[in-house]
Amino acid sequence: MSLSGTYDDQNIFAKIIAGDAPAIKIFEDDVAVAFMDIFPQSPGHCLVVPKEPARNLLDLSEDMAAKAIQRVQKLARAVEAALQPDGIVVTQFNGAPAGQTVFHIHFHIIPRWEDVPLGRHGGKQADMDELAAQARKIASFLD
Repeated sequence: MSLSGTYDDQNIFAKIIAGDAPAIKIFEDDVAVAFMDIFPQSPGHCLVVPKEPARNLLDLSEDMAAKAIQRVQKLARAVEAALQPDGIVVTQFNGAPAGQTVFHIHFHIIPRWEDVPLGRHGGKQADMDELAAQARKIASFLD
């Protein structure tokens, strides 16, 4: 099977982009939507999802890849200002063996604190009110 495969326009992120599925959004523009991961690996774990229909980074156009990483940087800076973590993991998975579980291109921004273990990817669902409060706080630091 090809790493790229066929794009499924009914994946959950495509539905969020279309407004057909809920998300706790941090920002949205013509390029991407950013929202809280409901199965966070740490408090403040959020996603940047480019709107171009692509399964992963290898399928994404060069123009959209450049624009997407600018949004990732913008959100990572807001996460740093809002939550003041000791570090930030920015990650992106390509294919199921690499850990990808939703087959629409997306970037994880995961705040990290010294001596605090990272939760399991796709582990426990977070409290929606806590996620909404984190989203508001992060959004308040967007320029």
